Amino acid sequence: MATTCIIVEDIQIAADFLRKFCEKSDLIEVKGHFLNVADALEFLDREQVDLIFLDVEMPGASGFDLLDSLTYSPRIILTTSKTEYAFDAFQYHVDDYLKKPFTYKRFLEAIQKIQQPAPEPAVLQQSMNASAQASPISAQAADTDFLFIKSEDKLIKLKKDDILFLESMRDYVKFVTPGKSYITYSTLKNMEEKLIGPTFLKVHRSYIVNITKIDDIRGNTIYLLGNQIPIGKGHKEDLATRLNIL
Repeated sequence: MATTCIIVEDIQIAADFLRKFCEKSDLIEVKGHFLNVADALEFLDREQVDLIFLDVEMPGASGFDLLDSLTYSPRIILTTSKTEYAFDAFQYHVDDYLKKPFTYKRFLEAIQKIQQPAPEPAVLQQSMNASAQASPISAQAADTDFLFIKSEDKLIKLKKDDILFLESMRDYVKFVTPGKSYITYSTLKNMEEKLIGPTFLKVHRSYIVNITKIDDIRGNTIYLLGNQIPIGKGHKEDLATRLNIL
């Protein structure tokens, strides 16, 4: 089954070039091409795709503004003629960074990267039951004030109240507490489903925060015990509602 995608690119020639590569590969189905972020977001409000080819500099909102506005997490390949966005791309956890002009070979490398199966989680000791091995978080987590995560080849018990925030790291999630961080094999979407309740809220495509730990909010940034968490445009309304902002 082909990977579905959209192309967000304001230069028609560049978009046509990319579309031809997609068709040539027979791996990618292009569902649409958009010249600006606003039109792309309007489409994404109605439909979801597996992958977005995203230019950074466009009229109006930038490619990073689109990433801030997404309410789900498709794979992202940035396409840009400039290298100075590489650090920002890393911060947004994009899957690849294609510097224009790129070759068909380089295009295929990017596609192969997003189509690789996620790495297998570390094998735990044989005494662990099958349900614990199948899920990175215990089934009882939603009903208790703690949870268990797989990290460092063992199950680690975390009190929910100790968790400051969670950060997506592609196929992994980082749990940040005041004293230490833990990385587990999972997705942010899975964790969002597990951490049901009034305490945790997704505020960005890459972050879930414990709202009881928020120190203050300035502009589009949450400050939380020395950490700065960006607020995605698509999550501002939910955050305002949850915090009962007047």
